[in-house]
Amino acid sequence: MTRPAALSVLIVVTMLGVPVGAGIGVASAAIPTPSGGPITFGATTTNWGGYVVVGTSGSVSAVTGSWVQPAVTCTKKATYVGLWDGIDGFNTKTVEQGGTLAYCAKGHAHYSAWYEFFPAPSVTIPSLTVTPGSLVSVTVTYNATASTFAIAVQVGNATVTHIGTESGATRSSAECIDERPSVNRQLSSLADFGTVYFGADSTSTIGCGATIGGTTGSFGSFATVLSINMVDKKHHTLSSTSTLSSDGSSFAGTWVAAS
Repeated sequence: MTRPAALSVLIVVTMLGVPVGAGIGVASAAIPTPSGGPITFGATTTNWGGYVVVGTSGSVSAVTGSWVQPAVTCTKKATYVGLWDGIDGFNTKTVEQGGTLAYCAKGHAHYSAWYEFFPAPSVTIPSLTVTPGSLVSVTVTYNATASTFAIAVQVGNATVTHIGTESGATRSSAECIDERPSVNRQLSSLADFGTVYFGADSTSTIGCGATIGGTTGSFGSFATVLSINMVDKKHHTLSSTSTLSSDGSSFAGTWVAAS
């Protein structure tokens, strides 16, 4: 993501777009399709927590997600957390995504909305005001005729939509994620966000869902679903991810440690 306006011009915040960590490789191999429902694989990365639905190349045409913006608890330490949903990023070099950023600077919390066509830097959306308790929803859709992506970010009753192109997009995964972003090309410390609630069960709006191969459904309705816990380099947990709700659209991510 681009740097928050209140920080030094020397600080650049970037959503890495791709998960980092040895545990993520579990889903790169061939995964069988179950006959009785989805298989959920557990994995760990050093920057992502949440859920990924994996499809074949070119199969993902939309993703939806929503969450209640949590308040971050600040100390004097600089900490960050990005919440988003998007297409791609799992074993790919691009991501089309939108979401919110919360960060702590000098003991004070700051919140903003953004969209991003990774690896290009993210773009802050100044017309959207994000505060603790805000209902946030993001929809990313692919227009095959125009070869463009539309990223719609809604905070409360206000929506901003950006349409753009992405060279090399594979459209092979969909995500709802909590992330510790990169700051000046190094992973940041994860802001204490308490618990973030993703999906319709908490927001009464859209759940974490996708359109894959022409079929639209909740994350839990697809065959290949991956749950991710965020860890540090020593594999200490930074954020934990709950199981999916019974309708497959909702889950909670819980902060455990900063780094």
